[in-house]
Amino acid sequence: MGIIIGIAVILILGLILFGMVKGILSITNRFNFIQNIIEKGKTDKEKKKRKRIINIVVILIMFVGFILSFANAVIVFMHILAFVFIAEIIGKIVKRCCKKESNIYWQGVLGLLAVVVYLSIGVYNNYHVRNTYYNLRSEKKIGHKLKVVQISDSHLGTTFDGNGFKKYMEKVNKLNPDIVVVTGDYVDDGTKKKDMLISNKALGKINAKYGVYLIHGNHDRGYYNGRSFSIEEMDKDLEKNNVKVLRDESVLAGDIYVVGRKDKSEKDRLDISELIKDLDKSKYMMVLDHQPNDYDNEEKAGVDLVLSGHTHGGQIIPVGMTGELSGVNDMTYGLKKKNKTTFIVNSGISDWEIKFKTGTFSEIGVIEIEG
Repeated sequence: MGIIIGIAVILILGLILFGMVKGILSITNRFNFIQNIIEKGKTDKEKKKRKRIINIVVILIMFVGFILSFANAVIVFMHILAFVFIAEIIGKIVKRCCKKESNIYWQGVLGLLAVVVYLSIGVYNNYHVRNTYYNLRSEKKIGHKLKVVQISDSHLGTTFDGNGFKKYMEKVNKLNPDIVVVTGDYVDDGTKKKDMLISNKALGKINAKYGVYLIHGNHDRGYYNGRSFSIEEMDKDLEKNNVKVLRDESVLAGDIYVVGRKDKSEKDRLDISELIKDLDKSKYMMVLDHQPNDYDNEEKAGVDLVLSGHTHGGQIIPVGMTGELSGVNDMTYGLKKKNKTTFIVNSGISDWEIKFKTGTFSEIGVIEIEG
């Protein structure tokens, strides 16, 4: 079965790439200056040769793009196809209204300019981290207004290294948090050991009244076993820096419980009802669960707050919609209430591989709870 799925995936990817190459070549050959280069050929044979050379150059550029970053190359080329297609529809409307034919392929220029502007905004949203504030009230007694700072999906090494993470943690420290939580995908397959160690130390230097807590996401264990450190080494060093790693465990921090779940990808993770069965239900329960997809059970269990990441806030329009439509995620981004349970999904301080965030922005969550 695995082989059949693998072959199907390869065939689908092949068709997508073939369609992209054909689409980009079609757009390229419609630009006036390229048409002029081709038309300068004295015979049909020479014209075909010039066109073939131009196509080969374009394919080579695409190939280099895929080698450097497959995911980002696909994003860029798909946006080019989409935006030029929209520009051509606009061109047809203009032609019908004005009843004039332009000698310049302005639709292609407009489409490419739109892609540059749109994806530039996406890069800015990805690399510039902002604070997002939530104010919650609880019927349960907490004693004082509690400030929780949430960090998620740093995927160390993607948009910043260990020193970059350290600078963000210095900003977190200035927020005077009572509790800091890291809700998964702290590291990735490409994370270097030195960056992991620098980041661990930075987390350890945060002056949070009730501590710093971390749970694992689906990327923390690594998929390809190519890292220079294991998850066990990382956890050991985190604990050495006074960061509590929660693996289906709960801790009483002041007057609230911090409940850290194993990731959904781990087969031995406990049901939420089993995990909290011995806790004092009169106390506020904050659950850390990397993937936002167990809302019904968490609401039924009666927990007060669930903090997640994983979705990157949708990352790219319209990809973010697919998680909820397919049922993989219960929510993509933001805040939702179900009876007495509040759910918050953080868009992440970084991302996995894609360098653009067009559907959201990078953030640090600041949650104030009053009760």
